[in-house]
Amino acid sequence: MSATELKTKATPDNTETVKSGSFVQENQKSLLFIAAAIVLMVVIYIAYVKLYLGGREEKAASQIYMAQQFWSNKEWDKAIKGADSYPGLEKIVADYSNTKTANLATFYLGVAYLNKGEYRKAIDNFSNYRGEDVMVAAEAYGNTGDAYVELKDYDKAETYFKKAIDKANNQFLSPVYLKKLGLVYEAKNDFKAAAESYKKIKTDFPTSAEAQSIDAYIARAEAK
Repeated sequence: MSATELKTKATPDNTETVKSGSFVQENQKSLLFIAAAIVLMVVIYIAYVKLYLGGREEKAASQIYMAQQFWSNKEWDKAIKGADSYPGLEKIVADYSNTKTANLATFYLGVAYLNKGEYRKAIDNFSNYRGEDVMVAAEAYGNTGDAYVELKDYDKAETYFKKAIDKANNQFLSPVYLKKLGLVYEAKNDFKAAAESYKKIKTDFPTSAEAQSIDAYIARAEAK
């Protein structure tokens, strides 16, 4: 290869390098501005979480105490609406959105409405729950399934009981929802699926409370 060819071949790379360097130099101020803006956004977010949300979280936690007491005592109306100048769960959710306390309050509300027979409101609140606790999240799915059973929407009940089983994945809640899933299948006249659901309790969770009496359910489903 001649010197002329080498020179010609090298020229595009050199030109590209110069262009790249020129870009950085010509846009240095813009790049610095973008970097500074990113840093500022991070600082603002941290301040928002610590100062704004942190303060609201503390206030929400101090406000929910009596509503929790009413809820524990199954005084559902007082838990929902509040009483004696204490705010109810609905107000906690409305006033302190985006806090962990308000998120937990949506679960409490779902349970309260479920027990009051207001199943659509129960479903709405369980759907809004975004907690990280596996057990509570599994119960939210399971309670949603219960609400759909009461509404005789067995397809959706089946869906949510399956979600509860998968989410819980333990010997305490999974067999509970497997049994409820079996009952839903029976309501849908799918007795084969019902028997399989009951048998799964016996094989996968043999020491659970549900397993101790599950043979009768298996026999009933298989007889049909």
